[in-house]
Amino acid sequence: MTSQTRVAIVTGGSRGIGRGVVRRLAADGYAVVVNYAGNEAEARAAVQEAGPNAIAVQADVADEQAVERLFDTATEAFGGVDVVVHAAGRMDLAPLAEYDLATFDELIRVNVRGTFVVSHQAVRRLRGGGALITFSSSVVGLAFPNYSAYAASKGAVEAMTLVLARELRGRDITVNTVAPGPTATSLFLDNNDAEAIEQRAKQAPLERLGRPEDIAGVVAFLAGAEGHWVNGQLLRANGGVI
Repeated sequence: MTSQTRVAIVTGGSRGIGRGVVRRLAADGYAVVVNYAGNEAEARAAVQEAGPNAIAVQADVADEQAVERLFDTATEAFGGVDVVVHAAGRMDLAPLAEYDLATFDELIRVNVRGTFVVSHQAVRRLRGGGALITFSSSVVGLAFPNYSAYAASKGAVEAMTLVLARELRGRDITVNTVAPGPTATSLFLDNNDAEAIEQRAKQAPLERLGRPEDIAGVVAFLAGAEGHWVNGQLLRANGGVI
């Protein structure tokens, strides 16, 4: 690793979109810290894919002490942090009237508090020229039935984006949010039946589900020099679903 190597933390980096982001950033020359919640085997596999400049670090993204240790480990291993991609999240679907409130509380803890905690640490640690990239979902605008809790949690993420970008005036750090559409990850596939999956795939003019690498390309653009003039924005990476 050279002194010019940029360093990225990817939360939720062991699976799905996060793992796609890990692969892409590693291929682009980043040193990558793969954060994971509990599946150590998948995290180790992601590190193997990423190559020698990658490590795995377990942390609950909603636990401020664990997240602080995550950033400490990244700094100790690679000398600093330039990019934070917060891809960790959970999805639990049900009609609002039937939604279990304990599940709702945990969803909010991971998706909203987790984003806040990771962002809280990121804005203190990111070096100049850095980027914070969080994740919403296109369902905030699409308003699919059964998604009320999930969409509400992601709407909160969107609300933070421009505010935080403005709070970082003078720091040369960008803050953006990516809102994927239906994407072929276990998070989506495990929470929808075959009929719903087929229906969602047909909605986009491109007539397919998104792939993790589709979203990873958007993240790589925002993380790099070519995307540094994009700031405080919400990018709906969904293949044209409206």
